Amino acid sequence: MSRKQSGFTLVEIAIVLVIIGLLLGGILKGQELINSARVRNIADTNSGVQAAYYGFVDRYRAVPGDMIKTAAATAIGTTINSGGNGNGRLDSFSGSGGDEWQEAAALWEHLWKAGFIQGSYNGVDSSNAVPTDEATYREAGSPVNPFNGSMILFRTADYQTEPAPAPAASTRLNLVMGRQIPVNIARELDTKLDDARPLTGVVRLVTASGVTFSGIGDYNNSPDCKTATGNDYDIAGDSQDCNVLYLY
Repeated sequence: MSRKQSGFTLVEIAIVLVIIGLLLGGILKGQELINSARVRNIADTNSGVQAAYYGFVDRYRAVPGDMIKTAAATAIGTTINSGGNGNGRLDSFSGSGGDEWQEAAALWEHLWKAGFIQGSYNGVDSSNAVPTDEATYREAGSPVNPFNGSMILFRTADYQTEPAPAPAASTRLNLVMGRQIPVNIARELDTKLDDARPLTGVVRLVTASGVTFSGIGDYNNSPDCKTATGNDYDIAGDSQDCNVLYLY
């Protein structure tokens, strides 16, 4: 007696492979669209913050965050919880260092209550205390990137440059884009806004340690986000904790 063999035909297998290919293609394309949306979100946030900062300066002839609390309340016409020392720049509140978080947090409150940005920023934490570290800064309110990394606008020299004889980093106003950015997203963002190089241009890779705002203005450099030699992002290293800033 003969037995009838059962199984998939070549046509059926081919159809299954085509379906799998279409599904994988759709997934990869969807991930690409998500990444592009994240890059666009960070880029748009940077543009919005830059416009808000200079718009505030133009309207009030004072620097948001640095403006003295009572002066800000009078000018803006509402209750202001925090402010700076009014010396015309974002720096430590006392002038001696160590309390930079105060003006950094006050900046978002001033911009929000003046109507330049959306959100909810109090300038102080739930205990009505001035922020002194990353945790209280986040509680007071700070913009976050799509990966939940806090952003911060301040004057620092916490960015990388090319090796000597290139000039060393100087203190400049910059917007830190926030941690937890994958290296491929960081490169795409740099490509969109600048020169696709982590050590040159207005978009730079932040320094990995010893920064003004630990936990926000640094990143985990293992694996590093740039190649050991040269001025390139290390895509092959696939770091998931990059952080770049935009120099104003």
